[in-house]
Amino acid sequence: MSDSGENDPVYNNSHRAFLQSFLSRATLTFEQARPIVAAIEKAQAQDGRDIQPADITEQDVSNYINVTNAAISPFDLEIRETLSQHDRTRIYALVNVSSDSITQLATTHTPDEIAFVKRCLDAMFETNNTYRSEVLAVRSTEALRLAKPPTTQTQDAEPTQGAQSQSLTMMQAQRMLQAMVDEGWFELSKKDYYTLTPRALMELRGWLVETYNDDEDERIKNCSACKAIITMGERCPDLDCSGRLHQHCKRMAFRAQNNNERCPVCKKDWEDAPPVGERAALQNRRSTNGTGASRRRSATAQTDGADDSPNDSTGDEG
Repeated sequence: MSDSGENDPVYNNSHRAFLQSFLSRATLTFEQARPIVAAIEKAQAQDGRDIQPADITEQDVSNYINVTNAAISPFDLEIRETLSQHDRTRIYALVNVSSDSITQLATTHTPDEIAFVKRCLDAMFETNNTYRSEVLAVRSTEALRLAKPPTTQTQDAEPTQGAQSQSLTMMQAQRMLQAMVDEGWFELSKKDYYTLTPRALMELRGWLVETYNDDEDERIKNCSACKAIITMGERCPDLDCSGRLHQHCKRMAFRAQNNNERCPVCKKDWEDAPPVGERAALQNRRSTNGTGASRRRSATAQTDGADDSPNDSTGDEG
């Protein structure tokens, strides 16, 4: 490695080139960052070394990030990193760390479009985030219904984003949702649920906590292992416990407890842990469908029994 990335803490052209790579895209994975750093190092190498992407380690990338962050922090910018909640892919993003970072959407979207996005966030973190079911996502059909702001608000149940706004048409709402995906704020799952992307969770972390958490209820929760915001994973079987774990963090958490599969917070057994994320919604739906199917089967059985034993049917009705 050259001095520009590993040993020299002074911000220079190498770091400027590294920063430029973030300005052209929303996020970089570690595998995407490796060839970028390798190319920068190769250009700066004094001995003509042929540096390959495979030569670049996570520490090399971290060295570039640390020096770059020191230079850009006065501008409320920071390169942050996290692990994907789907797998352990390491993701880096250049984020605005100011508490009102969501207002940056105002530079490219209308106030009514931003109000629509905030209603979608309310659906994710309030409506679909309850004591018994932490979905933390919004289905596309539900999101489209939010194109129209609520016409009435009770004094006891005002939405977090209560500003007056005009309705969007269905077409406008669809375009805005697609824009949020294209710009790296939302991601759409195969099951048709919108959730916040890793970049959005990193960039909006302060705003989300400030908006949705209070002394009585912390709707924005962190993984008990990695401490990042969790919107996909599992929760402690004790619903009153704050313990939450990403799927890929469970093994690490249990290993730290001598392989005892217990909640890292309350120490209760981590058995039949309720899901966090869209799996919670799918589980609720299966439970509801199962109840309905059970009732239908019961009704069918009673009907069959009535056909076989007509004299017993009168007693069943009583």
